[in-house]
Amino acid sequence: MVVTLPKELIVKQVKLKVKNLEKMTDFYTKMIGLVLLKKEDNTVFLGAQDSSEAIVILEELVDPVVTDKTTGLYHTAFLLPSRKDLGNSLLWLLQNNIELGAADHGYSEAIYLNDPEGNGIEIYRDKPMSEWDIRADGEIIGVTEELDGDAVVAQADRKWLGMAPGSRIGHVHLQVADLEETETFYEQLGFSLKSNFGRRAKFFAAGEYHHHIGTNTWNGEHVPLIGENQLGLAWYTFQLPSRKAIELFIKQLDEMAVEYVNENEQITIQDPNGMQIKFEY
Repeated sequence: MVVTLPKELIVKQVKLKVKNLEKMTDFYTKMIGLVLLKKEDNTVFLGAQDSSEAIVILEELVDPVVTDKTTGLYHTAFLLPSRKDLGNSLLWLLQNNIELGAADHGYSEAIYLNDPEGNGIEIYRDKPMSEWDIRADGEIIGVTEELDGDAVVAQADRKWLGMAPGSRIGHVHLQVADLEETETFYEQLGFSLKSNFGRRAKFFAAGEYHHHIGTNTWNGEHVPLIGENQLGLAWYTFQLPSRKAIELFIKQLDEMAVEYVNENEQITIQDPNGMQIKFEY
């Protein structure tokens, strides 16, 4: 029997393979507001304000492959602590003439943009859970409606100092080749299907969250898998709350015959779409 993952699970890190490290670092620090924690050769580590934990890693590739129509990252979603923080980020991006999209999803308010190399970014805040549309079977209904940008900006204190302390990655959204195969895979890991959006997107989570993982085939069904030297997503990492949780997770992988590598107490798995997922505690 599949055991669901603990509700304390979080998305810890996303690593991107990039073409121009200097330009990308400049964007993620100056526009998104992450802090450069350290640089090692062709790799930089970026975190939220007042944190020593890297949530984004950028690695510059030599002679990378550039292609669009494959599986890979749709967006990295940064979760801010409050509506005030979202208002500050929205104002900052508008003042810097960054092209934006925006939406009210019922459970969250979000703004969307792309980095200089075309990787999608979402910056959002969650509404109180009491406002979410949670059905009896656990489904959490998401909508895509116009964001009340004026109300969001009205909450800003106009003191944007970067990505607010306490910010983290709330979820990752992926472009996949086959939704049904992807659903089977994530459910074997212990995630629950939270929403089936128009049969072209599915959203999964641990616990009662609206989603830790989004998946879609909006780029086309059965597209080629992402390549090893291709720009974009290298891997993403989930953090489990304890050693016991990781031991139970490994036991489940064995029972489900899911292939993995266990190295230095970090579990690495390749999903059906050619993307690497890591689990640690």
